[in-house]
Amino acid sequence: MTTESNSAPARPMAITMGDACGIGPEIIAKLFRTADATGCLVLGDVEVMRRAAALTGGRLAVARVETPADALAQPPGCLPVLPVAGLPSDLLAAPLGHIDARAGAAAGACIARAVELALAGEIAGIVTAPIHKEALAAAGIGYPGHTEMLQALSAPGVTPPPVRMMLANDELRTVLVTIHLSLRRAIEAVTFDAVLQTIRIAHRSAARWGQPAPRIAVAGLNPHAGEGGLFGDEELRLIGPAIEAARAEGIAASGPYAPDTVFMRARNAPGHPGEFDIVVAMTHDHGLIPVKYLGVEEGVNVTLGLPFVRTSPDHGTAFDIAGTGRADPRSLAAALRMARRLAA
Repeated sequence: MTTESNSAPARPMAITMGDACGIGPEIIAKLFRTADATGCLVLGDVEVMRRAAALTGGRLAVARVETPADALAQPPGCLPVLPVAGLPSDLLAAPLGHIDARAGAAAGACIARAVELALAGEIAGIVTAPIHKEALAAAGIGYPGHTEMLQALSAPGVTPPPVRMMLANDELRTVLVTIHLSLRRAIEAVTFDAVLQTIRIAHRSAARWGQPAPRIAVAGLNPHAGEGGLFGDEELRLIGPAIEAARAEGIAASGPYAPDTVFMRARNAPGHPGEFDIVVAMTHDHGLIPVKYLGVEEGVNVTLGLPFVRTSPDHGTAFDIAGTGRADPRSLAAALRMARRLAA
């Protein structure tokens, strides 16, 4: 993903704090020690971010701001925080590296506030630091993850738009038909309509990163893409017809391809130009394992279909190293670059 200009933007990019017990605050603090964070603000808790600054080397001013626009007036080397109302008063007491309902409640509140600001046009987009799904659940927040929560909040009072998760790096882009479901339920959720809708969303979204006519490879669900019905018939009944319907609309979709080889064909690496621009995968792990295997340091999670830009790092809260200052901010930086590219 190309590096975007650090010239002053008209609106700031918002970064949500993530789970206060994980590495989110630390990678944010590290990011703000670089020029990459120019024109950004953090939605969260001032004291949590000051602790993160101390854990990552100190010498980083953390300033409370009153509005998103105030963040643009802060000097270099300053981390502006827009406090989110209603965060637990004892959030700083939630132990680092552990699941805690207080951290889950705070993470959810930060996401909700970011969506409000995005819909109001006060921020250019949202970059979300990692949350912990069990902490969300402990706080009574009934969403299995960021994607579903952002989808619901993006259309208050009306039917939310269809959205899809994309995981991307410089070598591979994968869009998922199903996301946070058990494997048994995910297989049941692979329908003609779901596959066709995913292809359409992937095709439409690609124009935002400069590919108005992307080559979309669709992976099968079964081993060897069903081997002509020998190992399952979803490819014949559902996936293949959805591809043909997409092609009839002028979309450059093809497949279904064997899911154990299509990612190698799509990978765009030195000396190996990829055959495809996007791979549509049927289930969460089918699609995400290949991208994560290439390295989480540059991976970006993008929610396609929202009325605003949202990206995130492709890693989790890393409780095992929370509080050590060792967390790597490269995936967060990549997510910010992608957000700026999509918002341009």
